[in-house]
Amino acid sequence: MNIRSNFDSNLNQLKDMLMDMARLTESSIQDSIQVLINQDLEQAKDIIDRDNAIDELENDINDKAISLIAMEAPVARDLRKIIVALKISSEVERIADNAVNIAKSTLHIDNEKLIKEIVDIPKMMDMALKMLSDSLQSFLQEDVALARKCAEDDDKVDEMYGMLVKELMGYLQQNPNNTNQITQLAFVCRYIERVADHSTNIAEHVIYLVTGKRYDLNA
Repeated sequence: MNIRSNFDSNLNQLKDMLMDMARLTESSIQDSIQVLINQDLEQAKDIIDRDNAIDELENDINDKAISLIAMEAPVARDLRKIIVALKISSEVERIADNAVNIAKSTLHIDNEKLIKEIVDIPKMMDMALKMLSDSLQSFLQEDVALARKCAEDDDKVDEMYGMLVKELMGYLQQNPNNTNQITQLAFVCRYIERVADHSTNIAEHVIYLVTGKRYDLNA
């Protein structure tokens, strides 16, 4: 195997590790919303425990990237590929942390009767998860147009976030005995909004990978 083929093989392994991490994270995020809807406290604890595996994968990705840089001494675009993989793994890890945060909010709500059926929060999460999926695909395909689309979708998530928090705050006066639950649901909305923000960050890293220039897609 020549030097170029060896580098490409190692880079593909790095990408595969990153996609494994992303799949685990997407699963945790999806499960965290179901756990909230069902008030499944045992599953909430399982999501929290699962985060260790995601953290370990991030560490493995970091080790792999450092090894690649040390052995191959890449420059220009090759170096950007490794740096961007590292940055994306950090964003994915933070998204996984939000799954943990949602699970913790479920534990804080406990078995308290919900003030209303949880319908809009899952819709907001679907939007954020679509952004995550698109941003990761833009990385795999080095697709700048798909990466830029994340900024447009982030505006929609922000709009829904504002609407839901305003609605929840309106419940506070009507339901003073449910302050804890209302507050935790507002936190959940914030965690979902952060998933969208981290997805946008991934998209920005992709644009840097392809163009060599940094862009703020929220500007």
